[in-house]
Amino acid sequence: QVQLVESGGGLVQPGGSLRLSCAASGSIFSIFTMAWYRQAPGKQRELVAAINSSGGSTNYADSVRGRFTISRDNAKNTVYLQMNSLKPEDTAVYYCNINRGLYSRDPLNSWGQGTQVTVSS
Repeated sequence: QVQLVESGGGLVQPGGSLRLSCAASGSIFSIFTMAWYRQAPGKQRELVAAINSSGGSTNYADSVRGRFTISRDNAKNTVYLQMNSLKPEDTAVYYCNINRGLYSRDPLNSWGQGTQVTVSS
């Protein structure tokens, strides 16, 4: 198992921005497709964005496409989620995980503690 530690969440007003980070342990981070998921209260966890091992290909949920950007720095074993134009419906706990592929909803690792994002005025 890889240890994943998410950070960067917080309270932001609608229209604001946040940048989430996910730091991974181990020396083989660069071979994995990584993904961000989120879970809102009373809802199932959903795939938000994924990025392949090189960072050259990405996939986004329709609800965030054009507002969120996933990126990674393999030298720092870190994946990021830049979130712009935030909406109240983006409120959720955000998690990162290792994915089987860009379009998979089958994460491979155990879940970290996540980071809370609250969008509210």
